[in-house]
Amino acid sequence: MNEMIRKKAKIREKTYLAPDIYRYSFLTDLCSGAEPGQFVMIYPVNGARLLGRPLCIADVSGEDNDSGRADDPGHYFDIVFRVVGGGTEEISGYNPGDELYIEGPLGHGYPFDEKTIGGKNIVMLGGGLGAPSLLFLAKKLMKAPSAFVSLTAVLGYRDRSMNHFLASDFGGTGIKTIISTDDGSEGIRGNVIDALEESGIKADLIYACGPLPMLSAVKRYAKEAGATAYISLEERMACGLGVCLGCVAKTTEKDAHSGVKNARVCTEGPVFCAETVDI
Repeated sequence: MNEMIRKKAKIREKTYLAPDIYRYSFLTDLCSGAEPGQFVMIYPVNGARLLGRPLCIADVSGEDNDSGRADDPGHYFDIVFRVVGGGTEEISGYNPGDELYIEGPLGHGYPFDEKTIGGKNIVMLGGGLGAPSLLFLAKKLMKAPSAFVSLTAVLGYRDRSMNHFLASDFGGTGIKTIISTDDGSEGIRGNVIDALEESGIKADLIYACGPLPMLSAVKRYAKEAGATAYISLEERMACGLGVCLGCVAKTTEKDAHSGVKNARVCTEGPVFCAETVDI
């Protein structure tokens, strides 16, 4: 895992994606060595909010300056988040040019080495705010397309009002992208598992991020299908460094250090092999 750093970063771009959902691009090389599935802690300027907000890395720039801007070194990373409380509400009020303290990259991401993906039919399942975590992974996988057989993204949304955010980003990489909505107002009616089954797609390897009930269903589906699944858990975090033990998840095996069936999502995760967590 690459070295964690804390520094100020300037907002490069801000995009409204859907109700209460925003995409920010930060002008910095902070995450230039990040891996898909890792996250950052973003600290609101308001001194009354001491704790950072954990947000996954949705994309990381290349090395070249292709923006045409003299102040752009060609290094930036993106986050996508939903306003759910005071901290994220404050963050949503910042604009390009504003600077925030950011810590990262943190956690362990998705394994995508050739041994893991070689010869596999890969499916990415993103529900709710799960799509951003998988977008970065999708772009990495498309750089080694000969290693796998097929790659499909299935993105689930509540309804049409969510503007199928990020679906065009997945499609733009050349990945087959399927959309589902809970109410059937767009794409396939139902959740991502429903869409996967209706599409008749075979999955040997699954990467998934979304709410806990969805991930629990993914774990069951993978076991029945004989597939391997890696899931990214969403938990409330305070420190992001494994010190506070505020984001512990139950596991199927005892932790070698603590001797109990627990793991810290911020350090041992947020990505786990589905069969190793008790959900």
